[in-house]
Order: sequence, then C-alpha cells, then structure tokens
Amino acid sequence: MKPKQSKKRSFLQGVGLSLIVIIIFGCGKDYYGIPEVVVNQTFSTTQYHELEVAGGYAVSETGGVAGIIVYNTGSGYVAYDRCSTVNPEKKCAVNVDETGIILVDPCSDAKYDIRSGMPSKAPAERPLKPYQVRRDGNLIRVIN
Repeated sequence: MKPKQSKKRSFLQGVGLSLIVIIIFGCGKDYYGIPEVVVNQTFSTTQYHELEVAGGYAVSETGGVAGIIVYNTGSGYVAYDRCSTVNPEKKCAVNVDETGIILVDPCSDAKYDIRSGMPSKAPAERPLKPYQVRRDGNLIRVIN
C-alpha cells in the first residue's frame, strides 16, 4: 500500500511543480502581444487640468510601450497603454479623435472606446492594455 501512495505523491508533486513553472514563466509576459514593461507614471491635475472633470483625459508620449492615456470616467480614472492591440509589434500609438471618446490606431484605422478601452471598429478585436490608477490629492499614479 505504501508504494502506491509514494507514486501518487510523486505524481502530484510533479504536477504541482509543473504548474508553478507555468505560472512563473507563462504569465505576465505580454498582453495580446504587448510586452510587459514597468509602469510607474504620475500625472498632476495642476498640469493636466482636464483630468479634474468627467470626460477629461491626458495623453503621454512616454510610459508603457507606446505611451499612456488616462481618462476621468466621472466616477474614477482608467488608464491604458497607447499601443494598439492590432499588430502590437509595430507599437502604433492610438490617438484621441476630435470627439474625445474614440481612440484611433493610425496604422490600421482600428478604433477603441476611451471609456472602456474596448474595440469599437475592426480590425481591433482586443481591448487596450489597462493599467491600475491611484489618486492621491492632485496626483494620479498609473502603475502595473
């Protein structure tokens, strides 16, 4: 009876080790082809006044893979990497159109909703990469 339990224990230990390896090396490498990079960027509402009002946004050329967009939803903030999820290896940075609601990929003409990061026009099929947002006084921190 003991040899069976040892084999079972060895098998379960092997499975457990395999899962740990998959979790460590398989997760967090990229988001739909967008590389994982360290993000720790601060936006000041004294510099970006538009972030104080619902519907206001700020665009940064730096941070993330292709820059960062922060948007005031009226009940909080959302932030996304500007790197389009259409052909992310090109690192095309989405831009806010004249409506202030749509983000446009200049390389593919894909469109995303700034409020949710979700695609709104093909060829976009995947949402923009989101980041965490924390507000402390007049500072808005974007991190991952």
